[in-house]
Amino acid sequence: MPHTVGDAERPLYEIKANLFKALAHPARIRVLEVLSTNDDPTPVSALLEITGIEATLLSQHLAVLKRHQVVRSQRVGNAVFYELAHPKISELLVIARTFLADTLGARRDQLDTLASLPPVGRA
Repeated sequence: MPHTVGDAERPLYEIKANLFKALAHPARIRVLEVLSTNDDPTPVSALLEITGIEATLLSQHLAVLKRHQVVRSQRVGNAVFYELAHPKISELLVIARTFLADTLGARRDQLDTLASLPPVGRA
């Protein structure tokens, strides 16, 4: 008999899905990659400079990440600093990059195989 998701488990799946939704934008992934390379909290001014994302958009993306507890912030004077909320987020980014590299490598192998096939039809 297949296992069905019970009411008690459903919220966990929803939380996990929301985490992936929070990660589901290239700008947010870029911000997380920048934060993952810094040992200390990173000021918004540095994130703006490194990512090239317009200030209003960056603020919106940071708000999404913060709402889903992926990053945390701290205000020091007029500056706001961000950091990853958990060190495992860096590992998640590495795993995602490894998965992508492996997937692209397999596609390259398939394209190489296709290119080596004899021609079909009329030239």
